[in-house]
Amino acid sequence: MPGSTDSLPVQTAEPAIAVSHAAPPRDLYIDRLRSVMTVLVLLHHTAITYGASGGWFYNELYPSAKASSILLTLFVATNQAYFMGFFFLLAGYFTPASLERKGYARFLGDRFLRLGLPLLAFIFILGPLTVAIVAAHDGKGFWKVFPYLWNHTIIINGPLWFAQALLMFCLGYCAWRAIAGSPLAQSQRTSSPVPSYARWLISALIVGVISLAIRQFVPVGKNVLGMQLGYFAPYVFLFAIGIAAWRYDWLRHFSWKNARPWVITLIAAWPLLPLSIIISMRVFGPGKANFSGGLTWPAIFYALWDPFVAWGLIAAWLLVARACMNKPSQFWSWLNRRAYAVYIIHPPVLVGIALLLHPFVAPALLKFAVTGSLTCIATWLIADPLVRIPGVRRVV
Repeated sequence: MPGSTDSLPVQTAEPAIAVSHAAPPRDLYIDRLRSVMTVLVLLHHTAITYGASGGWFYNELYPSAKASSILLTLFVATNQAYFMGFFFLLAGYFTPASLERKGYARFLGDRFLRLGLPLLAFIFILGPLTVAIVAAHDGKGFWKVFPYLWNHTIIINGPLWFAQALLMFCLGYCAWRAIAGSPLAQSQRTSSPVPSYARWLISALIVGVISLAIRQFVPVGKNVLGMQLGYFAPYVFLFAIGIAAWRYDWLRHFSWKNARPWVITLIAAWPLLPLSIIISMRVFGPGKANFSGGLTWPAIFYALWDPFVAWGLIAAWLLVARACMNKPSQFWSWLNRRAYAVYIIHPPVLVGIALLLHPFVAPALLKFAVTGSLTCIATWLIADPLVRIPGVRRVV
């Protein structure tokens, strides 16, 4: 909750080459990274179910001073620092080529289809369904939820806030290209070296300061139109970096030389979070330090900690995935094709599995592992027939 440690949540030039408007070849590891990040989303919400800090539809356990709760909170805080930003970076990477290949009307039509329809499906069907499942478990009745939400105009976008935000980012990019950017027919892609560590360091500081400024008005944990704006500074930056990475072909140039300083930075920065939690508990008392907003040292530290950890983890994932996950594989292809559907449908599946396992007494970390594993398996199996339905297949 806001105002406590529980509020922890728990991016020499070669000659320019003309852009081909044919569909560009896709690096396999990029699609596989999106599948890996989708798994982390499922595990992230499972961790909140069993005691990590953060908002979710169902909590079997709530944040506490127990070791399991602290470990799960560190897990979700680490995820929160980078994984949704990574999604925005990867989405940004494919945006310019898609826009230039399709043109404004077709590109935006595709975005409304693939982002807008799932968002509406979650608001009107999957979100209320998930709430109703929890209400039925609590003895409040299943069917009463739907008229209640309708009569009180309660809109639940759940994890589809990402589709909502990405649609807004795409609209913003199209507006910028139409007003100030290069014309689609005359656009060029330039091969250029990856920016230096110093520039990335400055960007991390700027993003951290902007996050801190935003959190003075919208602290972590507070939603605006279903979105936590306190996290949006790195999201916007990383989406823009994804666009630049495609324009300047940075992913092809990205190497261990570029990543090494950020991996070292990550190793140095990450342990500061658990250390700050321990110190804050002694200074302010358990659950009383405010990491969410304001100008206390925990809030300042947390806002600055995020991008330093994010840049390091993203750099590491890009190198590891390119080295280990870039060969043809039928299994990976199967996972990748269903990953977006998994992301959309996972809330009711995860909540349903957690409620089924509720009567079984076991340590929180064991239930996290079992529920998380079953949720991953179940959601991909449910997504398999969905992506085979002709109408649904065009959307997900």
